[in-house]
Amino acid sequence: MSVLRILHLVGSAQDDFYCDLSRLYAQDCLAATAERSRYDFQIAYITPDRLWRFPASLNPEDITVAKPMTLFEAIQFITAQNIDLVLPQMFCIPGMTHYRALFDLLKIPYIGNTPDLMAIAAHKAKAKAIVEVVGVKVPRGELLCQGDIPTIPPPAVVKPATSDNSLGVVLVKDVTEYDTALKKAFEYGSEVIVETFIELGREVRCGIIVKNGELMGLPLEEYLVDPYKKPIRNYADKLQKMDDGNLHLTAKDNTKAWIVDPNDPITQKVQQVAKKCHQALGCRHYSLFDFRIDPQGQPWFLEAGLYCSFAPKSVISTMAKAAGIPLNELLMTVINETLGNSRMSRF
Repeated sequence: MSVLRILHLVGSAQDDFYCDLSRLYAQDCLAATAERSRYDFQIAYITPDRLWRFPASLNPEDITVAKPMTLFEAIQFITAQNIDLVLPQMFCIPGMTHYRALFDLLKIPYIGNTPDLMAIAAHKAKAKAIVEVVGVKVPRGELLCQGDIPTIPPPAVVKPATSDNSLGVVLVKDVTEYDTALKKAFEYGSEVIVETFIELGREVRCGIIVKNGELMGLPLEEYLVDPYKKPIRNYADKLQKMDDGNLHLTAKDNTKAWIVDPNDPITQKVQQVAKKCHQALGCRHYSLFDFRIDPQGQPWFLEAGLYCSFAPKSVISTMAKAAGIPLNELLMTVINETLGNSRMSRF
């Protein structure tokens, strides 16, 4: 049986935050799946100076001794490695778009969605507009540039159009709070979304995986919110910088997030809406969507997060485990969808 050569695409050319975030998830993925004898893992690590390294591991020592390469040198190195498949683990917008497009040019298949779709999903207003066309409920919203004045009456949520992890997100309860909220949101991008606040309710995520060409809804993950004490989630609910400089995934603590009982009536309702979102956007392999559930039980689309690192703590991995799908089975499922079962027969 042949060994499948998988290149883990890690890091960020954008900034240290996304570089560290990518490395955090990728380290967990490698540790959880590296013992599989059918895989030969290699690592491409990109840093904010846009140089490439191919370290033996993601330990700081191995990264330090790895030779830095230009893009041209990196392409020469990669094309000589006979890579079968790329596993993208970059979460910045260039990583989700430009770097995936590079492997399209190199004709090396990769797990996950295409660069054009990643660009659309990263822009919250564009993703909302597409899913709304197929009947998915979305909060009323408007896209603002610097100098524009909001017309949506509070309560409203102000957020950058293209940032993740709730960076720059503010709940505005009075019109006098708009200036401060907009100033904060514009720190993270040139466009800002203002949208009607959907009363709680609940807040959940729904993952979809493709298996044998069919869409499979995974158990929901619910997040800690409260109508009075915590009406929206913020950055501290998701990530925390530790004393040693490393990032900690606070969203993975059981007190802040948990798997919803599959028998909960909301599960099937949200899964049906998530499948409509998946199809409307043209997703492949897998997808992930955030929903606000209002007091009447109506799901409202918030955003799409079309990435998965296949680390044990990744949201889709966590959902799949709750559905009885181990991490290695999940990884093999998306590999099959990426390469096709006929090509997989030689591995």
